[in-house]
Amino acid sequence: MTIRKSTIPGTLDRPLTHDPKKQDPMTPTPMLSELPARESDAFASRQNRNLEMQLMPEALARAHMQQRLQEAEHERRSLHLLAARRLQRRAERASLRARRALAMAVMQ
Repeated sequence: MTIRKSTIPGTLDRPLTHDPKKQDPMTPTPMLSELPARESDAFASRQNRNLEMQLMPEALARAHMQQRLQEAEHERRSLHLLAARRLQRRAERASLRARRALAMAVMQ
């Protein structure tokens, strides 16, 4: 895969050029109060969008953990239900044995 340098702008980590004279000058971001109302709204929405983009992995991880907790809870409930059914069958068999033993004792 060939990447042409002319179409890809530099980033902070990998600037297009290392020569400080050829780099774009760093301009500070204007304060919200210094901008006119329309620019202020655009700036705020841009900042909000950037914040949302930064928080996306966190929200995704939170949703993933919520899903895993629900799966674990479902698994616990199903295991509890299986154990309860097993105990119920065991109790029914014990009850039948007790009835048979009582019937045998009465017949003799």
